[in-house]
Amino acid sequence: MSADPRVAVVVITHQRRDELLLALERLVALPEQPHVVVVDNGSTDGTAAAVGERFPQVELIASPENLGAVGRNLGVARLDTDYVAFCDDDTWWEPGSLRTAADVLDAHPRLAVVTARILVEPGGREDPIVAELRDSPVRGADWLPGPALGSFLAGASVLRRAAFEEVGGFSERLWLGGEEELMAGDLAAAGWELCYLPALTVHHQASRARDPHKRRADGIRNTLWTTWLRRPFRPALRRTVHLLRTVPRDRVTARGLLAALRGLPWVLRERRVLPDVAEARFAALEEAQRTSTARRYVS
Repeated sequence: MSADPRVAVVVITHQRRDELLLALERLVALPEQPHVVVVDNGSTDGTAAAVGERFPQVELIASPENLGAVGRNLGVARLDTDYVAFCDDDTWWEPGSLRTAADVLDAHPRLAVVTARILVEPGGREDPIVAELRDSPVRGADWLPGPALGSFLAGASVLRRAAFEEVGGFSERLWLGGEEELMAGDLAAAGWELCYLPALTVHHQASRARDPHKRRADGIRNTLWTTWLRRPFRPALRRTVHLLRTVPRDRVTARGLLAALRGLPWVLRERRVLPDVAEARFAALEEAQRTSTARRYVS
């Protein structure tokens, strides 16, 4: 294959030097030869120096602080490609997937996001979330090349850069943890479509360098913020009640709920309910969210 100038890759990382270097080895070897931008979110483990030494062809943004998902905004701002593939520092794209994504996005100008099949490494077994993507209950346009989605997984998706920029990228307030849901709602409100595309594959070898309790607390907070920022009153209340009934009753949950309450003034101030066409996508996901085994607030 020849290089494909239509798509670039943005990777965010924090304190995962070894995992990142392994992922970069695979990304720079892709036949599409994508331009790769790494945003180092304030690592102190020598990540930036190692990337500069091992991969001089990779564009490095060394942030002095951990910006979370907003680091992706910085990476996208450096690009002029039509499409951008996101990666986490413990994921990498299958050869040929980026070209396929660009072909599909070229063919469907109102498609903003394509999300890939995720294989868990080592072993190459499907992530449990794949079944939920494949069986998505969301109804989208008839022309979609795959099942319509209500949200997406940033570390396993290719986005149309123009759509990403139209909705302002990822929210600075949410930082990290379920940050895709708010963007997905805003994309739908702006008339964009999202879908699962099984022809794309991302490999995920989960890093052990993570704080699962912080991830859970931030996920609870962000779910509540996104719900009350965009959902009508009754669906927002219904989802809140379900979350309160099902999350573990411990200090981690309490920390997430307290953070959500502290943000209530700005949430109410910036609340903008989705139009019916976009709200219908979230409504279609309610049953799947209640029964999901892949998306649980545990740590």
